[in-house]
Amino acid sequence: MKSPTDLPADSTQDRRHALVQALRRRILTMQIAPGAVLDEYALADEFGLSRPPVREVMRQMAGEGYIELEPNRPARAAAMGHQSLRDFFLFAPLVFVASTRLAAERHSRAELDGLKEIQRQFRAAIAAGDVEARVFENDRFHLRIGEMAHNAYVLPSLRRCQIDHARIAMTFYADHGTAQSPRRMMERDEAAQQHDEIIDAIAARDPDTAEALVRAHLELSRRNMASYAAPASMNLRIVS
Repeated sequence: MKSPTDLPADSTQDRRHALVQALRRRILTMQIAPGAVLDEYALADEFGLSRPPVREVMRQMAGEGYIELEPNRPARAAAMGHQSLRDFFLFAPLVFVASTRLAAERHSRAELDGLKEIQRQFRAAIAAGDVEARVFENDRFHLRIGEMAHNAYVLPSLRRCQIDHARIAMTFYADHGTAQSPRRMMERDEAAQQHDEIIDAIAARDPDTAEALVRAHLELSRRNMASYAAPASMNLRIVS
């Protein structure tokens, strides 16, 4: 898979777009750690931009929740801590359900075709064993559903949830050996199957089924993270 800097970038607008896509991917896949400082000079040099368009990108992405900006301090990737995780699992069901129900009611055929293409790429990432691509395509999958909802209030909330959703997933899959265990592979395949079923429910314009499926999908994510944070205890035998 080509990196953003491999893409054609013949104009300032092209290079600016490449920077946005690169920062999104790097933040979502934890290549840039939560709270890490973003080096404007290095990014300007990497993407062939002057500092003003880099700052414009920073402001745009701060508005979307990827970056934190404070006066007289360097830009940082959005922080994530234990409170962020708790807030995510409390709030995510509300916005995921809303976006999926509305998508089932309001989507167009072209949008549905686009969602199916993202799902094909998601399954390709699974087949290739590419954890970063899988997390990134999963993010694209749910954001596309948010776009299909055609609701100005839902999409910004979903986008902010998705930032931490992707980073939670990268934390969970950081141990690639664990990710290839039979149990993890089964859960991975279950997630892909749930995506297919969500697509079918949206295509059928069945918001009730779509809601039930996305709730099950979030529960799978919650169980995975809970098992990572609190693994089964070891049976230790103490010999006196």
